[in-house]
Amino acid sequence: MRALSPTLLLFCLGACAAGPAYQRPDIPLTERFAGQPSFQEARKDWWREFNDPLLDSIVERALAQNLDLAAAAARVAQASAAAGAAGAALLPTLDGGASAAANRQSLHSSIGRVAQRLGMPRDYEQYDVGAQASWEIDLFGGLTGERRAARADYAGNLADQGAVRLSVVAEVVDAYLTMRGLQAQLAVAEKQVGIERSLVDLIRQRVEQGIAAERELNRVLGEQRGIEASIAPLRAGIAAQMNRLDILMGQQAGTGRAELSAAAPTPAALLPQGDANPAALLRRRPDIVAAERRLVAANARIGAAMAEYYPHLTLSGLFDVISLGTGNLFTGGSVQASGGAGIRWRLFDFGRIDADVAQARGREAEALARYRSSVLRATEDVENALVQLSEGRAQIEKLEQQVAALTIARDQARQAYENGAVALLDVLDADQAVLDVSSRLEQARANAARASVAAIRALGGGEV
Repeated sequence: MRALSPTLLLFCLGACAAGPAYQRPDIPLTERFAGQPSFQEARKDWWREFNDPLLDSIVERALAQNLDLAAAAARVAQASAAAGAAGAALLPTLDGGASAAANRQSLHSSIGRVAQRLGMPRDYEQYDVGAQASWEIDLFGGLTGERRAARADYAGNLADQGAVRLSVVAEVVDAYLTMRGLQAQLAVAEKQVGIERSLVDLIRQRVEQGIAAERELNRVLGEQRGIEASIAPLRAGIAAQMNRLDILMGQQAGTGRAELSAAAPTPAALLPQGDANPAALLRRRPDIVAAERRLVAANARIGAAMAEYYPHLTLSGLFDVISLGTGNLFTGGSVQASGGAGIRWRLFDFGRIDADVAQARGREAEALARYRSSVLRATEDVENALVQLSEGRAQIEKLEQQVAALTIARDQARQAYENGAVALLDVLDADQAVLDVSSRLEQARANAARASVAAIRALGGGEV
């Protein structure tokens, strides 16, 4: 029987990579979301669908200046460097060196006495120039597993960066819509204050004419002060959202208040962007992509740990030129060289390798659970956002009808009061009803727009 050649033997050993092969987990998902709304094609700059130039400008500044995004980019750079280092471990290393030394030999040492007897000089110089190479042959896939893990970590950090980007944009848009909703509620309250003031003037005239009691005037003044008091928390809420936008843009809180103070209508809600098929979340949601990449990395590290069961083969070589003078340093007589191979095999370590493998398998199990959990949480996010969006639109429609009816009723009550047909309390009740429902309508509009943002975010916010 013919013996295997060393090259063929190395090839066969290299094919025996340790560790399990990765397989994407099978997670059963329905074909469509329960809400089954209308979807539009996803786009990365989905916020531009609101057609608000100021919002576009804020988002662009946040993408350029946000500190969370800067930190995510730094993590990507670190992971890229780590992946490069893991790949370099598979390649040979070459070290070079040079030295020069001046020596004076002791005459009382054994070597010095021998040199003196042979007539050799006591003082001499020595020069050494050389290179040393080494290469660990990855027979059982330990280094390859580490490289796969590092590359998967890098891909996971890239996906994390996408998740941070999506989160920052969604938070910017959410804060902006919340601010616009509060500004709209503030406008309703201020308008109602103006109406109450006109009513105060009317009743004051009636009191002066003796056809209305002083208590009616005090009652209206009390209502006016109550509405004015409701303005303060609205202004505080607006300021808080402005500060939130400043921080998201990477600037000191309060910096952009003048720019954001001008009121504007609350943008209408958008249609969800993406694919109605839940399985599309597996490739669109950056957090799910990141979770799977970490599962891949954990799987690869099992193989790296198992490779320690097997021997490690290292090839090494040395080439030097050594001389007692520079004149003949680079001649053939000054050359010394060596080459060899070494095997390191951990034969007994009190179960340390077993523990490392068990730990790696445990990390893979944890990563698998996190991956499955991220998929299920993603479907929950989508379903909740779609329901909120659908019900929010229905609520807006009903509130618009209610505001229209109550406004007519209020005008009729005021006209009847001026004609003496109804009491002042009827007018105040009608005013309060219009104020309450109008404020709820503006809040519902903002909430619906925010729900559309939540739906887009839950669906992945455009292609990753």
